[in-house]
Amino acid sequence: MRLEYINPFVEASCDILEEVLDVKIKKEELFLKETTVPILGVAVLIGLTGNVRGRVLIDMEQDTALKIAGIMNMEEIAVFDEMAKATITELANMIGGRAITELHNEGFDFEVSPPTIFTGTDMEVSSPHLEAFIVPLDTPFGRIEVNVAVKEREDSNF
Repeated sequence: MRLEYINPFVEASCDILEEVLDVKIKKEELFLKETTVPILGVAVLIGLTGNVRGRVLIDMEQDTALKIAGIMNMEEIAVFDEMAKATITELANMIGGRAITELHNEGFDFEVSPPTIFTGTDMEVSSPHLEAFIVPLDTPFGRIEVNVAVKEREDSNF
């Protein structure tokens, strides 16, 4: 997998989070995961097509998602309800939109699916035949993982 596919999602995540939360985000060391990945509690999935096939997963613990949703809505949110889900989904939409714009500016042809949110414990994401690059982001509200699993498109028969 080429890093120029991953970096726009990591940079967009950092930039958007810093803008909407008004905090500094620290990127931790990127690591590769070739097997099933457990989610942290709240994960938003964005499908990718075009020059590649794959997905981006924005993953965090529910407490982190609640704090972020509260800040974005300028009110305390204590329960991960429809408002919190919509807010975290919109956050992922903003990240995906900015990353795809950057990729288009670099000459890549990418399309994204609307974000889909998953919540719960003891869930795993498996992307057969795709390596997942994960970049943990340290925020004052908890850890967020940007998990990108893409494969360059070999032909038009997907």
